[in-house]
Amino acid sequence: MGLFYFYNVRKPKQFDYKPLYYDPRKEAMDERKLKVKRELGLEISKEEYKPQIKGSFVQGTTHLRKSRLRGDDSRSRQYKNVRLAVFLSLLLAALFFFFWK
Repeated sequence: MGLFYFYNVRKPKQFDYKPLYYDPRKEAMDERKLKVKRELGLEISKEEYKPQIKGSFVQGTTHLRKSRLRGDDSRSRQYKNVRLAVFLSLLLAALFFFFWK
């Protein structure tokens, strides 16, 4: 199939969504309602959720929580991975040297 369209390269189909119905008055009314609810304190904005969400994934997983309690960060994990790779390569080189005859 690709050979038939070698010179006539097809363009990808563009996404063109047209809503069936749009009411600008309703949109404006919803925005005003949301603004009033925020002013009255009935609705919490997304910015107020950030402190609650931040770190919840780490607290929900045991291995990440343990590594954070140990004080591990991404740099120390990277160092440990490099050290493991060097150790494994030295072990493979030693095995190759001793057992290959």
